[in-house]
Amino acid sequence: MRKFAIIVAAFLVSASLGWSEQEIRIGIGTQDTTINCAAGGAVVRELHLLEKYLPHDGKYQGVKYELVWHNFTSGAPANSELLANKLDITNMADFPAVLGASAFQAADNGVHTYYIATLSGSVRGAGNAVVVPIGSQIQSFSELKGKRISVPFGSTAHAMLLRAIRDQDWDPERDVTIITQAPEVAGSALKAGQIDAHADFVPFGELFPFRGIARKIYDGTSAGVPTTHGVQVRSDFAEKYPELVIAYLRATLEASRLIQERPEELSEKLAAWTGVEAEICYAFHGPAGIQTRDYTLKPEYIDAIRRAEQSLRELKKTDRPLDVNSLVNDKYIREAAKEQGLDYEAHVKNYAPAPFTKNAENTNSPVTDIKLAGQIWILGEATVRLYSTPEAALTAASKAEADGKKVRVVYVHDRASGTKLFADKAWFVSAGGRLDAFLLKTDADAWAAKRGGIVLNYPDAQKAVGARLAGKN
Repeated sequence: MRKFAIIVAAFLVSASLGWSEQEIRIGIGTQDTTINCAAGGAVVRELHLLEKYLPHDGKYQGVKYELVWHNFTSGAPANSELLANKLDITNMADFPAVLGASAFQAADNGVHTYYIATLSGSVRGAGNAVVVPIGSQIQSFSELKGKRISVPFGSTAHAMLLRAIRDQDWDPERDVTIITQAPEVAGSALKAGQIDAHADFVPFGELFPFRGIARKIYDGTSAGVPTTHGVQVRSDFAEKYPELVIAYLRATLEASRLIQERPEELSEKLAAWTGVEAEICYAFHGPAGIQTRDYTLKPEYIDAIRRAEQSLRELKKTDRPLDVNSLVNDKYIREAAKEQGLDYEAHVKNYAPAPFTKNAENTNSPVTDIKLAGQIWILGEATVRLYSTPEAALTAASKAEADGKKVRVVYVHDRASGTKLFADKAWFVSAGGRLDAFLLKTDADAWAAKRGGIVLNYPDAQKAVGARLAGKN
């Protein structure tokens, strides 16, 4: 009896001091192959960054955390698990975030969602793209009239596609045939020639061309529709455990910092974790990448969510208006930024891409114009080489190959938009002793016509710089 009394007394004392063990399960949804979400998913998970920030004092003293990670290829299944209370936090783009919030609104159970932070985005629309089969003769979006185009319905790429169609003054019901198709299905359809074009989000506009499946003919920057991927959380979880939401966001901020400091290393790791080649990961996350990693809820990103809400109602994917002002909630990311020593307000105003942190190898000086930058990644080299012009990059790549080295990838930038391109998929204009790179042949043709230049594909551009190099020697 005395032993029992001692046990009871010890239990009461430990409970009064907050020592009783409690388990908190945190369900987190990621989209690993949507690599612009890396700072909220794979990097946090694989480097165990969340564990570093989870609190263990105050009301969390003695708490045991169970972290449950779920990986999805799109936002729809993540929304289903969020609604079913199997997830607390998830990563997704603007369109699926609105669809998820609308599902909670329809459930009308007192729980809703908050869109609490950005992971990556583009105020110009970079990241979304339209591709055609590799053997297609189509060179521009204007040639798709009467064609069969697939797209994941209700996605941010769907919005880009509809905007591009409107810009052509086409009727989306009559002038093109649009079908819904997930990216994994579209890859096979492109190879088989079953579709004329496919519109998709990150990273498929780069992944399909890199793998030799397709060729990009349209970039989201042409539509100019801002796009964003970010973090969504259940309101009941956020309000009960705000410290845990802030801990997760602090982990994403550290992940983003690590990617910026070590882009090649993290791109290699992401390739192993996601199955998306390191060269593609670097195209997004390296300096002057295709999209900008961000954490703030910039006005353009909020507008993207608002536009998604309007578009989804027009597409009859939702049937009730959604209050975007109530959906977007920046208090958690503001506190996380503060705790990480970051100036949230200053970063809201910062639109600069990740900077080049070293001098160009051909000039030993900083690159002054991103649109003229070139980079090469040599197999076996830990860092990507930087050059101040496309011709310098192509010259260095040719010399490296002549020396028996394998060039993994050459990057250049579209002269019009600044978007990073794979050089072997780009068009070049040779004029006045220099090269300018373009995504679209039509843009290259126009540039050449104005400057008296000639349009070259990648092999011919390599020959041109090789001939100039030989002439100097």
